[in-house]
Amino acid sequence: MISGARVLGAGLLTAGALTGAYITGRVTAGRALVTPDEVNTVEVAQKVLPAVVRVDVRLRKEALNPGDEPVDTGSGFFYKKNLIVTNYHVIQDQESISVTLYNGRRVTAQIEGADPGIDIAVLKVTGVTAPRTLAFGRSSTLLPGQKLLTVGTPLKIQNFVNTGVFGVAASPRDIPRTDGLGQEIGQYIATSVNIQQGNSGGPVLDSRGAVVGVADANAAPNSFVPGVIGLAVPGDLVRQSLDDLEKIGVPQRGTLGVTLVDLETLDPALRQLAGLSSSEGVLVDEVAAGSAGERAGLRGSLRNSRGQLLAPLGDIIVAVDGVRVRNAFDVTRIVAAKRSGQKVALRLWRGKKAVDLKVTLPQRRL
Repeated sequence: MISGARVLGAGLLTAGALTGAYITGRVTAGRALVTPDEVNTVEVAQKVLPAVVRVDVRLRKEALNPGDEPVDTGSGFFYKKNLIVTNYHVIQDQESISVTLYNGRRVTAQIEGADPGIDIAVLKVTGVTAPRTLAFGRSSTLLPGQKLLTVGTPLKIQNFVNTGVFGVAASPRDIPRTDGLGQEIGQYIATSVNIQQGNSGGPVLDSRGAVVGVADANAAPNSFVPGVIGLAVPGDLVRQSLDDLEKIGVPQRGTLGVTLVDLETLDPALRQLAGLSSSEGVLVDEVAAGSAGERAGLRGSLRNSRGQLLAPLGDIIVAVDGVRVRNAFDVTRIVAAKRSGQKVALRLWRGKKAVDLKVTLPQRRL
């Protein structure tokens, strides 16, 4: 998120070591900074901090449970002079939103755009100009062990800086969500950077200060143990979404325009009637009029007045682009990796026979 924090030269480091201080264009520190890595961390943090904000959201009454705090807190960062990136889950139940800059100045904000599919939102502020904006790097080139930093408001502590490393690109299949958001995230950045409540929406940065991810959640073995693995939305995906939101108003990831039901949730008798021996695959339930699925000829399912599925079932998707799918999430994730205008190949089970179908993905509209 930072644009170009300068890397220190070997000559400066040597001179600093001889005099007992490191001196750069932005940092003058005593012996507390004893390694080049510490100097880099401080330089990046100092440049990034003015661009990072605290996001306070007053929640609607209907979104509150007994004992809930009426104000929820997250993080965000300026990527343009009056536009801020944050998580959609931070602001989805908002009644009003305020943003606090790094220096304590507080202003109101409005939702400018939203992309629940990857849990991203854009806020617009008036009456203030970004003290600094952050630039995106390339998340696709991250290497295991590469240093990452976060800046945000964990546990309502603003301007908190933390460091860790990139661990792995983690499949969402291994990190199930219960909030219904982020269903079009193909992979998460999994990191040892500690991402806690309040970090959500803040920047994840590389050692040059470029935004490579947006802090989103943490992973824990159970609900009784604090999450120790931080999860972030990859910056490449966020940057693509921001471009779509600005130019078109909606993200342009691929969609079939159908509702899907996991086979494993169906009565085994229904699967047997359809000639299926496996519970892996996805039933096409409803096909929206005018959708890519309808234009390609996907067949939906019938239900009785009580909402129960009737035989014969609609099309069952068993593979997408040659990759076998286990559930609806697999289908959504693979299709979402495409862009409008591209084609996706479906292998279907229809009338106890395998059928191949190609679907041209449409432009999403407001």
